[in-house]
Formats: sequence, C-alpha cells, structure tokens
Amino acid sequence: MNGQTGKLLVVESDDALRATLITALTDAGYEVSTDYDGGMKAVLAFEPDLIILGADPPQLDCCDLLSEIKSSRSTRNIRVVMLVHGNSPERTRGLDLGADDALSLPLDQAEFLPELLSRIRYQLRGKHAEDELQQRLHATEQSTSTNQQVVTAVHEEQRTFLIGAMAILLVLIMVGLVSFVLYRSNRAENVRVYAAVTRLQTGVLSQQSLLERARQDLASQAHETGSRESADDAALENQVATVEGRLQKLESERRVAHTIIQADEPSVCLIHIVLAFRDHNTGLTLHYAALNSDGEPETDKSNNPLVSLTGIGPEVHIDVFGTGFLVSGDGQILTNHHVAQPWWQNDELKVMLDQGLEPKIVEMTAYFPSVTHGIPITIERISSAADVAVVKANVIGLGIKPIPLAEGRGPAVGGSPVVLLGYPTGVEAILARTDAATLKAIAVSSKGDPRQVMEELALHHLIKPVVTQGHIGSVLPDKIIYDAQTTSGGSGGPLFNDQGRVIGINFAMVRGFGGSNFAIPVRFGESLLRP
Repeated sequence: MNGQTGKLLVVESDDALRATLITALTDAGYEVSTDYDGGMKAVLAFEPDLIILGADPPQLDCCDLLSEIKSSRSTRNIRVVMLVHGNSPERTRGLDLGADDALSLPLDQAEFLPELLSRIRYQLRGKHAEDELQQRLHATEQSTSTNQQVVTAVHEEQRTFLIGAMAILLVLIMVGLVSFVLYRSNRAENVRVYAAVTRLQTGVLSQQSLLERARQDLASQAHETGSRESADDAALENQVATVEGRLQKLESERRVAHTIIQADEPSVCLIHIVLAFRDHNTGLTLHYAALNSDGEPETDKSNNPLVSLTGIGPEVHIDVFGTGFLVSGDGQILTNHHVAQPWWQNDELKVMLDQGLEPKIVEMTAYFPSVTHGIPITIERISSAADVAVVKANVIGLGIKPIPLAEGRGPAVGGSPVVLLGYPTGVEAILARTDAATLKAIAVSSKGDPRQVMEELALHHLIKPVVTQGHIGSVLPDKIIYDAQTTSGGSGGPLFNDQGRVIGINFAMVRGFGGSNFAIPVRFGESLLRP
C-alpha cells in the first residue's frame, strides 16, 4: 500500500467517537467500514488491513474477537490498534492480549486524532513490510523444499531408483504438512490461553488503583469517625506502605532495564552465518541449475528454483541468524553451539545431511549496533557439556565494551527480575521496524542479496537488539527457566539479573507456552573462556 491507502474496520460502541473516527479516517484517504455485527464473518468479508478496536464493543467480547483475529491463519497479519479508557495498565493489558498497539482515549481530540493517524500509518507500513517478508519466506521455504527434492533425486539417480526418490519426497511433504498444522494449532491454543487469563484478570485492581483506594478509605474513615482505634490506622498505613513498596520495586526494575540498555546494548551482536552444501562422495557443491535472462534462478512449473550438483548457476546458500555478546577485550563472543554450527541438533537440516550432503560455512559475520559494517568471526571453542560456544572477532579500535558476567554459582534467584537482549526472528524483525522509504532504498541497493542487506542495515545504524523483561520461574543445575519473551533468532542472547550482570545464555523456548524459556547458566560459558 502507498501513502494513505488501506482498508480499516472501526469497532467502537460510542456513537460520537465512532463518527469522529470515520470522518478523520475517510478524510485521510482510507476505506472505512463499521460493519462488525457478524464478528469474524464481517472481518473475513471486508478483509481489512487494520482494525481499530474499542475496549468494549457492543455485542462482542473484545478479548475473544482479538483472540480469534490473531489465532486465525487468514487474519493473523491484520494489525489491531486498541482504544482503551485508562492509562498504562489498560494499555499493557491490551498489548499482552495480542493487540499491535494500544492508545488511551484523551479528552482533547485535537491531539488524539493526529497521534492515532500516525500510529495507523506506522502499523500499515509494518504490515506491508511483514507481508513482503512472508512472501520472501514462502519463496525460501519453496526453495528449501526444491533443494531437498533435487538432492534426493541426485542421490537416487546414482542408484537408478526413480520410484524410491518419489516415495521419499512424498514422505517429506507429509511430514512438513503435519508439522505446520501442529505448530499453527499450538499457536492458536496459546492465544486462547492468554485471552482466558486476561478475562480472569479483569476484576483485579491495578497497583495504582489499590493505592488510591487505600488512601481514600483512610481519609474517609478518619473523617466519619474521627476516633478510629490506632490499630486500624496502623493496618491501613501498612497496606499503603506495602503497595508503595511494590510500586517502588517496579520502578526499580524499570531503571535497571534502562541502565542495561544504555550500557550493554552496543555489545550485543547479530550473528549472520551463510551455509553451503557439498556432496560427501563427489565433493561437488550444490548449485542452482541455471539463471534466466533476468539473472534469477530458473524454476520448474511450480515456480520452484532448480538446483543440481552439476548446475552452472551460483551456489545454493542458506542464511542463518542468531545472537551473541562480547565478553572480553580480545574479541571473544559467547553464543550457542547451535548458532555457531546451525546443523547441530537441527532436524530440518538433518534431512539434507541424510542424503549425503555436508554443510560448510561460507561466511560468519557479527553485526554490532554501533559499527557500520560486519565483522568476520571464527569459531574458537565449543562446549561438550552444554549448548554454548565461543566465537572470536577483531574488535580492536571499535570502542565496544565487554559485558560483565555474574560470578559464583548462585547469581540466579527464583522470582527475581531479568532482562533479555537479542535478535528474535533475526533480520526480519529489523526490516519490520524500518520505515518504508529506507526499506525501499535498501532493497534497491542490495538487490535482495542477504549479505548486502545486512551491510546496508549496519550502515544506516538500524541493527539494534530487542529488549524484553520478565522474572525467573525456576533455577535448575543446567538451566534457568524464565518468562521474558523471545523466539527463533534470539538464541545466544545474554540474560541479565537486577544487578546488570549476565547470569545466563538464552538457548531455547517452548513454542506452545510462552511462559517458559530457557537459558544456560553463564558458568558453562565462563569455562570456555579460560585458557
């Protein structure tokens, strides 16, 4: 979409506000609908790019509606901006439920409407970039599938068993389809669980509300009775003090996160690894069969690129992303074993390895937020006891400071706050946060080459880690369980305690339950740093 174009669905019960929104959005050039009587049927019929969702629309439960939108395959990419009657707690609840943005309704519409239009434009730009990335991802998945087909065909051609190759191909397709269905089912169930939890929390007072109520009760009762017993006064004062202590703790956690971001964000790098594959027996490298007149790989009737061990096109490359962080002045970077060697315990790449192909690292590069170019890295050590590795880069003269590690065996305590830095979803998240004009310029200059895209992002200072906060759920001898959100690409990121020290290295997540992510205690990484 370009400029002020897009289809918007307004779901708001207040007639006056709804009319104001329709006028402002229509004047801005958007196609606007308010037909939501049919719930999800109305959403599917109109196919909006963005939904403006009131916190309490008529005849609908906003939690259920938002849950359905975000859990449905056909509507999950629709952006949702929630309008709430309240401040930070209400906005936070909307974001936790799955809304892409939440905006408080002020009294001054002169300030509210411009901000709303600005956020709509931002969300639509993000959706457009995400749609393009999904198309690229789909093309990559098709390419990977074709690679597997060709590798199987080459392997079986050597044995002259064409029927066997077709059977293996059908099995791979069925496994892929089953995995996809199970993943989508788990994701939808996860959204429903969060929606249910949110509904259960609707009757719970926020901490600010509890504090205000305690103060009002104290003042009211003192005015009415004038002679309440000192024990009751002390109880109310204790209640107020307790709530104020909780608020101070939250503010302290916020300050800790801010301090960590300022001090350590420049030292957390995005790791980009380029893999190629060669045949174990012949030593030949997998190539694209040929290029067409536009310089693109030739494709079959299904638009899948053709690949072959004897192809005359470029090598077939797979791009893998992870996270690492600088821990020493001589360039040592801690990350995961499965980041440094992406084929380790990787079921998807195992299919290719089983067909007689060996992976080889073509390039391994680290991108730090404050550096305008990539830095080549090499593997120094890999742990045999845990999913940890040390890679090394030349950072002399770049002004990047090592991140301090926690000392001892007990720096992680259950229930304590944590901060996680990393690059979840890799380059896709960075591109999604980039404005449309810059994204277009990068696409033109890089011509879609992943390495050039990374260099352009570094040059524009767009490579920055994502920061999430949470708390430790449990501490085990070989892992720390916590709830700060992350996803693929965040592997290898540093997990900080409330003292600003790294206590763990993120390495895994439970896809069906976002409340359980895992980090390896930092002592496993420290053992690799010793001479």
